[in-house]
Amino acid sequence: MADPSSYRPKPGQIPDSPGVYRFRDEHRRVIYVGKAKSLRQRLANYFQDVASLHPRTATMVTTAASVEWTVVSTEVEALQLEYSWIKEYDPRFNVKYRDDKSYPSLAVTMNEEYPRVQVMRGPKKKGVRYFGPYGHAWAIRETVDLMLRVFPVRTCSAGVFKRSAQIGRPCLLGYIGKCSAPCVGRVTPEEHRELAEDFCDFMAGRTGTYLSRLEQRMHEAAEEMEYEKAARLRDDIGALRRAMEKNAVVLADATDADLIAVAEDELEAAVQIFHVRGGRVRGQRGWVTDKVEAVDTAGLVEHALQQLYGEEKGEAVPKEVLVPALPEDTPALGQWLAERRGAQVSLRVPQRGDKKSLMETVHRNAQQSLALHKTKRASDLTTRSRALEEIAEALELDSAPLRIECFDISHLQGDDVVASMVVFEDGLARKSEYRRFQIKSFEGQDDVRSMHEVVSRRFRRYLQEKLKTGEWSPEEGEDPLAEDDGRPKRFAYPPQLVVVDGGQPQVAAAKRALEELGVDDVAVCGLAKRLEEVWLPGEDDPVVLPRTSEGLYLLQRVRDEAHRFAIQYQRSKRGKRLKSGPLDEVPGLGESRKQALLKHFGSVKKLRQATIDQICEVPGIGRKTAETLAAALAGAVPAGPAVNTATGEIIEDETPAHAGTSFERGTGQ
Repeated sequence: MADPSSYRPKPGQIPDSPGVYRFRDEHRRVIYVGKAKSLRQRLANYFQDVASLHPRTATMVTTAASVEWTVVSTEVEALQLEYSWIKEYDPRFNVKYRDDKSYPSLAVTMNEEYPRVQVMRGPKKKGVRYFGPYGHAWAIRETVDLMLRVFPVRTCSAGVFKRSAQIGRPCLLGYIGKCSAPCVGRVTPEEHRELAEDFCDFMAGRTGTYLSRLEQRMHEAAEEMEYEKAARLRDDIGALRRAMEKNAVVLADATDADLIAVAEDELEAAVQIFHVRGGRVRGQRGWVTDKVEAVDTAGLVEHALQQLYGEEKGEAVPKEVLVPALPEDTPALGQWLAERRGAQVSLRVPQRGDKKSLMETVHRNAQQSLALHKTKRASDLTTRSRALEEIAEALELDSAPLRIECFDISHLQGDDVVASMVVFEDGLARKSEYRRFQIKSFEGQDDVRSMHEVVSRRFRRYLQEKLKTGEWSPEEGEDPLAEDDGRPKRFAYPPQLVVVDGGQPQVAAAKRALEELGVDDVAVCGLAKRLEEVWLPGEDDPVVLPRTSEGLYLLQRVRDEAHRFAIQYQRSKRGKRLKSGPLDEVPGLGESRKQALLKHFGSVKKLRQATIDQICEVPGIGRKTAETLAAALAGAVPAGPAVNTATGEIIEDETPAHAGTSFERGTGQ
């Protein structure tokens, strides 16, 4: 532990102005990011007597080895810079909210010629209208199914759309009236876009006018004795009302607001958000976080606002944000939100009426979420702790292995040999730490030699990060003495236990790799699939854990996850290799220029017959590239004729490379 006085800035060095500060540990990794109206006053608080600090703050300042700051001109700039640095450095002592699930949204791709309605997850894309998020994807699909009767917007994928356009027949939805079939020209692009805009308007809450218009058309049809049309309009109105009923009216019509509530205890906090659009609850989401820094409710709200709106713009930021407590920098946050929306945003605590009642409902949801999380975690934590203790006892370790890394080798008859490394911390998978390796030092099938190479490479990287001496050879393109930029390094943290998929030979190879590097504080074991035996280095007999052992179950999960990850990588490499064509072997030829060449000539066969001058006519292809391309294609063996595998018929090949999978190539003999 470091003494904070050892890196305390001298009096007068810290400016009395707004800014953002970073604490770094002895390895130059950023461990905490904060902002302040006055850097001098804020940083002085960290250098008091350690005993008087909050325990979490005391742990942070004793872990840190240095502090640095950046001065900005306004509090809004400080807020933006703090958010950017937390996203970039992922500091271990900052509160980080994580979604308890990836919430789906209803998306309308207005950036396409024929907009498509679909369920989307993940980051938002430019030009796409989003509604939600929703708790379940099926809730979106039910709503869309009801609304397609009135707004028959395209929902099919690009492949289905293109196929229907080619054959001149719409898909099933086109026949049953739930798609306007723009693929076959039943409506023009302009008419289809108008349908999509009406769909978006209705989802955005502008429902009253549209329903009134439909009711008027229904009455007019009935008066003109067009009863079938009137019945169809009546059913359309019923479908839209059923869709509206799925979102309860909670506030006055046209109210757009997000309500954020927090439930917390000393160690954890749960955040719940209700998204209200057009007076209706359109979506709900929630997070749970560990309180790794000393932070109150207002601070948790500030972090939640950064998490919610840091990547959002325009209408995704509502007109009104209701919170349980106002953050310290409310004016700066309000200005930041207004800049992201492009209009004024009200940030306040509801005091009375419907909004306060709804806030109480959101708070009850947050309390239930925290209680459910603690119940699950208590159960899981007990089981995981017992599993780690059993492993430590069986392997005679000094302490429970809080970080376990497992390695596995995968190949197909000696081809595409790869390895995987998976990481479990506190008995849970930490997928952001997973790593993949290609075997580089030799070719062919040798699991023992492969295991030695992979473990050596992993711990060589760890020693580079730890010692910074340059004694070990760097990976290609990497300088082990390069100055650390503060980001979490890929191999910065060592495990307490290395598990290999295999028996005595693989364990011996991993142990030998560690000994060659001088690493003597990491335990090694292997788990053999045949009898689920645990092998230790230098032991002739395995350790046999009971079949009901939680420790054995955890080792099996770790081993199986490493096997899955390795198989996934090996299959992807094999798939890329099998799909490769002659153009993939040409150095310096990217995907865009490959497509341009194939579009210009129509096939690799015609491209092979072209002269250098003809190749130079393709946009983006210079003479040097054309000469390299011609030489590469001249040296390649032409493929045999295409064969229809269903009929055995030989197809006269004029198709480009990577044609459909229903054809195979001959051997060319």
